Amino acid sequence: MPTVSRRREVGEGSARSLLMTILGEFALPFGEPVWTATLVRALAIAGVEEKSARQSLARTAAEGWLVSERVGRRVRWNLTESGRRLLVEGANRIYAFGSGEQSWDGRWLVVLISIPESMRGLRHKLRTQFSWIGFGCPSPGVWITPHIAAEAEAKAVLDELELSGKAMSFVAEYGPLGNQRDMVAAAWDLGDIEQHYEDFIDEFGRLSPVTSDEILAAQIRLVHEWRRFPFLDPQLPGLLLPSNWSGTAATKLFQDKHSAWRESARRRWSELAAADR
Repeated sequence: MPTVSRRREVGEGSARSLLMTILGEFALPFGEPVWTATLVRALAIAGVEEKSARQSLARTAAEGWLVSERVGRRVRWNLTESGRRLLVEGANRIYAFGSGEQSWDGRWLVVLISIPESMRGLRHKLRTQFSWIGFGCPSPGVWITPHIAAEAEAKAVLDELELSGKAMSFVAEYGPLGNQRDMVAAAWDLGDIEQHYEDFIDEFGRLSPVTSDEILAAQIRLVHEWRRFPFLDPQLPGLLLPSNWSGTAATKLFQDKHSAWRESARRRWSELAAADR
């Protein structure tokens, strides 16, 4: 299976990242090969120049997510099996993210792992991957999450980095010393996460596309921006969040806008695809 940093893929505002959004939102559910011209036009509607669009296709194929098929003088693209798995996993994570308040029994999963300062590259990899699966670090060598089920993901990361033998883990409730909210504040920058949510609300709350191209572009951008949040927000229980948490309003806005624009955006995508058949 090809290797790629999904965190980077989500974070960068590039043509390739927008292409992945389009593939997940339209190519995946329709399940049909897509002509180059269709993807180039969809990316153009999203604001990407043709040269960048074609480069993004080549790079995505080089990473193993797409495979090309020549038909006469034209080229169409299919998702590879690994590309399909990636997009299905991403779609499940995006659309389930933030839906409903999860109950919490007050227990924390704690992982202790100390890596020498001299091994900075390894420390960076651990921090990146543990943050990606929702862990926070309140103090050096200590990683926490209120999601006990994340233990399997944590073990997979530690196995991959060959650190399992150096780690310790346990499940516990917060004790009488100190303050649980102070621990949360040290582990995650909730203010920064909330600012991202407020920026999302500000951008899409006022957006009212009219034409079919405007709606398609809005849907692409909506999903593209929302893709970041499962990697930014550890989805802490409400008890640990500030009052009037912006993530709640942002989730409802995403769901409402996505539902309102979905049919028109898919219809426009179908029109683009039909024009190239």
